[in-house]
Amino acid sequence: MRKITTGGGWPAVLYTLRKAREMGGFWKMWQAMRSRNACKTCALGMGGQKGGMVNEAGSFPEVCKKSLQAMASDLQAGIRSDFWQKYSIGQLKSLSPRELEYCGRLVEPVIHEAGKSHYRPISWEDAFARIAERLKSVQPDETFWYFSGRSSNEAGFLLQLFARIYGTNNINNCSFYCHQASGVGLTSVLGTGTATITLEDVEHADCIFLIGGNPASNHPRLMSTLKHIRRRGGEVIVINPVIETGLVNFSVPSDPWSLLFGTKIASLYVQPQIGGDLALLTGIAKKILELGQYDPAFLTTACDGWSEWKQHLESIHWSEICEKSGVGIDEIHAIARRYAKSKNTVFAWTMGITHHAHGVENVEAIANLALMRGMVGRPHAGLMPIRGHSNIQGMGTVGVTPKLKDVIFERLQSTFQISLPQTPGRDTMACMDGSLNRELKFGFCLGGNLFGSNPDASYAAKSLSKLDQIVYLSTTLNTGHAHGLAQETIILPVLARDEEPEPTTQESMFNYMRLSDGGSPRHTGPLSEIHVIAEIAQRVLQRSGPIDWNEMKSAQKIRESLAKVVPGLESLATIGETKQEFQIPGRTFHTPTFPTPSGRAQIKCHELPSLMGAPGEFRLMTIRSEGQFNTVVYEDYDLYRNIDRRDVILMHPEDLQLAGLFDDQRVVVKSAAGEMVGIRTRAFKNIRPGNVMMYYPEANILVPRSLDPRSKTPAFKAIPVTIKAL
Repeated sequence: MRKITTGGGWPAVLYTLRKAREMGGFWKMWQAMRSRNACKTCALGMGGQKGGMVNEAGSFPEVCKKSLQAMASDLQAGIRSDFWQKYSIGQLKSLSPRELEYCGRLVEPVIHEAGKSHYRPISWEDAFARIAERLKSVQPDETFWYFSGRSSNEAGFLLQLFARIYGTNNINNCSFYCHQASGVGLTSVLGTGTATITLEDVEHADCIFLIGGNPASNHPRLMSTLKHIRRRGGEVIVINPVIETGLVNFSVPSDPWSLLFGTKIASLYVQPQIGGDLALLTGIAKKILELGQYDPAFLTTACDGWSEWKQHLESIHWSEICEKSGVGIDEIHAIARRYAKSKNTVFAWTMGITHHAHGVENVEAIANLALMRGMVGRPHAGLMPIRGHSNIQGMGTVGVTPKLKDVIFERLQSTFQISLPQTPGRDTMACMDGSLNRELKFGFCLGGNLFGSNPDASYAAKSLSKLDQIVYLSTTLNTGHAHGLAQETIILPVLARDEEPEPTTQESMFNYMRLSDGGSPRHTGPLSEIHVIAEIAQRVLQRSGPIDWNEMKSAQKIRESLAKVVPGLESLATIGETKQEFQIPGRTFHTPTFPTPSGRAQIKCHELPSLMGAPGEFRLMTIRSEGQFNTVVYEDYDLYRNIDRRDVILMHPEDLQLAGLFDDQRVVVKSAAGEMVGIRTRAFKNIRPGNVMMYYPEANILVPRSLDPRSKTPAFKAIPVTIKAL
């Protein structure tokens, strides 16, 4: 591979042209990307009624490779019926995530029965009948319902309503395996689980902390914002164990000057050890205290717990902070001094913060640091968890969670004149455990890749195999369809967002409700997710109270119900007519009053965790590549890291030498959860020595089922591993 020294740039332009050719020409790509539908990839805020390639602030063109990759996948030809005769389950298991993605669009329901070697096509009527019969044969709490962020608010609300009326609260979404720690941590401090700011606020910041993330690869549209901050003379402080090329320099293709000459992104780049973030954040706060650059008036009038935290910071020794963060005191002081001089600071983070056994505490520590200088509760400063899926936040808003907010629970009961179950409900990992021990017998997956997103892949496959039936609603094949097989597995083909027969809505990570117009189906066979859910509900529940499930096949009818049930969504009732997208009220904090019991922010104290690993072990973190979106792999090469394959472990050259290994050597990588044989070493000087990286989801076999105790999010980072020559 040609070595890449900047993110974006001409390679991105050439990639766009190549993808346009794959889509059937530039004009076809342009029409697809400009359609009035919310982006199918990250939740940063693009599309909707402003049109594709336009963000919430109206900026154009805002587009990235992830958007193109997702659209190109949806424009694939359909999978022919003879495919299912040709490819056995064993052959499907041998295909990589990328190969499965590019088999084509799913266009007919298929079934696999235990003991059989192949999937086989079945009719929609047969599929519906089998699912309804199975649901009638089990107890409601013997089922679980899993939602991805790909679906609409309407589909998410309808499915959770169906599941609860059916009789279970085993309802969860993929955020339990990604940003649940953000929601729990932010709620504990501020009483809200989402971003405290708008996109416009970020554009006015003069300092942004980017912690544990790589938006150059995973959220490329954010790079335009970072470019603007740097051009205004602002700071971009990157905290990441890995020096990512696109966070050092990025050439924004839509900006001629940036395209030609590049834009320096990080003004300061600090590499903690994997798992050292909490200690580092505490150290920055301690230095701010020593410098006297905190806001005592804000801390005493708008916060609870300041005096206790102040004493806690004073009691922690610098030696402990440096040892447990892996960062020297001079670097910590440099970060603090830059933060101290800023007027408007935004703190942004991704799963490098949440994928730890202390992920919630990491998030709380970020919130503490923002509160210390009054950077929450006013315009142009605040907290910004960078959500990785275009409607994962919307799923939570419309009730896709085991425990509903009291007001939503009460309104559901009164609006529909029903009595809902009050059992606790299971989080995602608890559902996997329940499946293994046969407490659960049926699973329903609205999009996503439940198998591929799980830690301990061997455990995940074994767990799902114990189910009597699992149902997947999908647009393309993924590893779950090959490895996540129950006694009976049914795949139902559904429409992509821009193929829906009616407008639907999605929520961005800035609490902005977007409207997607839908469009014309590209294939005969797939159905709307809303239609599929309502049809199954009609067959299982017939008529439950005042609910006519046939009427609920209308997205507009669902939005009218949402407007009555979920506070802040009242405008959804008419959004189909008015086309007026809106910010959900009560979530943006431009004044220092917070929805906690006291109305004040709650500062938290934390003990500093030790770095994981014994002598001879390395700390592993799983990562995504530049050509990947969540579990979906579009390209096997990782352009910005100059890595040409995915069956590799990235190690610092010093670590290779100390371990007696050499570049491109085949090794065995072993953890407490499992081992991978034949992995190739790759010398990678940009990673902090003592740490290693491998690609997700392939490396999930090495990830133990260790959970953050408060969010139940698995620790995909800081995994102790050994590496031995094969």
